[in-house]
Amino acid sequence: MNRTDFLKTSIYAGAGIVSIPVLASKNVTETKEIQDPKIVRADEGLRVNVLGDQQTFKLTGEDTDGRLTLIEEVNPPGTMIPPHVHTNEDEVFKVLEGELEVTVGSKTVILKAGDLAFAPKNIPHSWKVIGDKDCKTILSAFPSGIELMFQELGELPPGPPNFEKVTEICGRFGISFIQ
Repeated sequence: MNRTDFLKTSIYAGAGIVSIPVLASKNVTETKEIQDPKIVRADEGLRVNVLGDQQTFKLTGEDTDGRLTLIEEVNPPGTMIPPHVHTNEDEVFKVLEGELEVTVGSKTVILKAGDLAFAPKNIPHSWKVIGDKDCKTILSAFPSGIELMFQELGELPPGPPNFEKVTEICGRFGISFIQ
């Protein structure tokens, strides 16, 4: 018996239901090819310095069929990203070590190990590492694509950033800074 037939006849057989119209109307075999699994060790991933934000790409759109990007950030106190808005992706910041002051919309909170913040697209947000030790954070972005912007920003020459160039690159990826 194939999966579709099984689902049509077996799921609720005990309750006397022989078929499920929603499942019966979907062709289960038409789903996209299954994504290859990936194991990423603690010391693995592409390391990128994005204007002082130390990032390690753990999962990219290439790994997840465009569904998400997962980045580990380890930054010293004082590292910050100014207020900005994304039009393409939602972000989740989860602090593993240290303290991160996060502003999302009009709410500012201090995240400590185990805490997280959700920054939906189209809502201004910013963050700053505070306290006296490095902050290790996992940044998840849904859908993926932002890692391409981070790579491009990471290729800018060292030294004080050219804000006009940074704004142009970010703008191409649907991100604008709030004055």
